[in-house]
Amino acid sequence: MSSSDYLLISRGQWEESASKEDVQDAIDRFYVWYEKGLADGVLKPGSRLENRGRQVSRSGITDGPFAEAKELVGGYWFIVADSLDHAAQIAAQNPCLAFGLTLEIRPLEAARARADVATNETPATWRSQEG
Repeated sequence: MSSSDYLLISRGQWEESASKEDVQDAIDRFYVWYEKGLADGVLKPGSRLENRGRQVSRSGITDGPFAEAKELVGGYWFIVADSLDHAAQIAAQNPCLAFGLTLEIRPLEAARARADVATNETPATWRSQEG
């Protein structure tokens, strides 16, 4: 079976009840896990995201991001795995999960976008019209 790349998105915030020392320990263990994953070829480089940003739409450009705290994206990385389940098993080893962060794993879509193919951007009303 050939391997594919999966996007790993880190979401949320640290639990308020956690001590800064415990969170720092999890962060330190994350970097050990991350560096080992890079060396083993199961992770590819990603990055933490800064707090500042811009939101661009047809209405213009505004300051952002505007997500709820539980939806905030803190960073992204890539996992190399044989399947989505395998990618999730790799992500489940991330030490930061113990303190409130959640990880979203998404397969990368190789095909170009098309309006007649249902995607994340397709409105529900369009989907119900497909037949």
